[in-house]
Amino acid sequence: MRQRWNSDELTEFWTLDPGEMSLLANKAGASRLGFAVLLKFFGREARFPSADEVPVEVVDFVSRQVGVDFGEFDSCDWTGRSWKRHRG
Repeated sequence: MRQRWNSDELTEFWTLDPGEMSLLANKAGASRLGFAVLLKFFGREARFPSADEVPVEVVDFVSRQVGVDFGEFDSCDWTGRSWKRHRG
């Protein structure tokens, strides 16, 4: 995954559509942000990311869409049960 994205690219490739937003309705905080990032990353790369390969610009862009503070991404547990469910 490339690490630099300009604003047009962020908008084109990382904007959540209404169907994707509806999948976030029952999630909050870090879980909401993490799920949204996983969803968009999988749609783009056809695989799930490791925590350290998601570009900062992407996390920031997605966090503003889902109404979750950017810092919440650091508290995501990428090995727990919730993440296994999200990937399912």
